[in-house]
Amino acid sequence: MKLHEHAPLELNTITAYGTGFIEVNARRHQGAVLVMPGTPPSPWAVRSLDDIDEGLIGALLEFGPELVLIGTGARQQFLHPRLLAPLTNARVGHETMTTDSACRTYNILMAEGRQVLAALLPIAD
Repeated sequence: MKLHEHAPLELNTITAYGTGFIEVNARRHQGAVLVMPGTPPSPWAVRSLDDIDEGLIGALLEFGPELVLIGTGARQQFLHPRLLAPLTNARVGHETMTTDSACRTYNILMAEGRQVLAALLPIAD
């Protein structure tokens, strides 16, 4: 689904998403990706929710987010609170939702000037 025709170049806008990809500023990224407004998108070493551990979640704090959105693919799936403990203990807000919802929510929060980090699993076949 295409979200934006033109994206501001100084901020990372999610411009589309689909099966197996997330598009940021009209540049397609295959697989899981981390997106923040002023930081270049980077691959996230996750293929499925089963790959996520406390270390991977804790590493998200290095980006300095005030809020983390975790996109779980086509279905909303919740992570065990133990896995989210690094964010909770650091008092960083977090939400888990479908990837399409996370993409739309990221764009809204980014446009509001929030330091939001989207950790997105692609939508599977």
